[in-house]
Amino acid sequence: MAKSLITGGAGFIGSHVAKHCLAAGHQVIVLDDLSGGFEDHIPAGATFIKGSITDEQLISKLFAEHKFDYVYHLAAYAAEGLSHFIRRFNYNNNLIGSINLINESVKHEVKCFVFTSSIAVYGPGQVPMTEDMVPTPEDPYGVSKYAVELDLKAAHEMFGLNYVVFRPHNVYGENQNIGDKYRNVIGIFMNQIMQNLPMTIFGDGTQTRAFSYIDDVAIPIAKCVDIKEAYNEVFNIGADKPYTINELVTVVSKHLNAQPNVKHLQARKEVLHAYSSHEKSHRVFKTGAPVTLDEGIGKMAAWAKKVGSRASQEFGNIEIAKNLPEGWTKKS
Repeated sequence: MAKSLITGGAGFIGSHVAKHCLAAGHQVIVLDDLSGGFEDHIPAGATFIKGSITDEQLISKLFAEHKFDYVYHLAAYAAEGLSHFIRRFNYNNNLIGSINLINESVKHEVKCFVFTSSIAVYGPGQVPMTEDMVPTPEDPYGVSKYAVELDLKAAHEMFGLNYVVFRPHNVYGENQNIGDKYRNVIGIFMNQIMQNLPMTIFGDGTQTRAFSYIDDVAIPIAKCVDIKEAYNEVFNIGADKPYTINELVTVVSKHLNAQPNVKHLQARKEVLHAYSSHEKSHRVFKTGAPVTLDEGIGKMAAWAKKVGSRASQEFGNIEIAKNLPEGWTKKS
């Protein structure tokens, strides 16, 4: 039986990856500090260890005790826009924490290190984004993710550590932390509707994104360790069709039986159009047609109605307040 470490396994994508790894017969150890995840999202059958990837001693102890076959690294603070204002926190968690895991994976001869990167590595530019483009990330979050990608490549070339890198984008679905007001626009909209608040849009809403339902992302991530063709490669993964934020408002409102109610805020610095080509991942993982936006939001909305709204969560330590977008300040 393969033994797999899943960091961030109480979080959104991580909990779904853990579920699919268990179904495939893996022994699953979940490491999560619960800063953005929930213990009740961890699937039955997984062993839970509360802790942070930034705790070097804990990471060293875990690898020595468990002799993992595979590492699925999903723990991160994934806030592209906010990362400008929490630079130290971003690099400590998303970069240094990742290096702790890579070091131990090399030492203990892990068979494959699976890393969830982000479309944020591409930065602005031509769409659809393809894996052969040279990344030019424009926010610290994207910089940190690309740095980990480069370090994995270096670790493979120097030490033979196999890896698979995924670049998902705008993932949504059940178990998402809808109380996080800084990221995941679908969850933000649903939470606002359930609190009888207007949906807040930065700018005019013509920005485009391809929104990816969780199963279209978590299933290929979980099974990639069994596909040798995927080793030491980078894959875009997710939905193909882009939608404007204004179009998203209509779909989310419909599934929560609400009339569209929008408040426009000042535009913030962000990539205006972001969606990827998935020809490579379709070929290697034999994925079928992705879940449509209407179907996926319908599933998430049914789940959100059951769990109810969540209090909006503030990030506790903004390092730079200059140019902080409206709505991201305290009590907003």
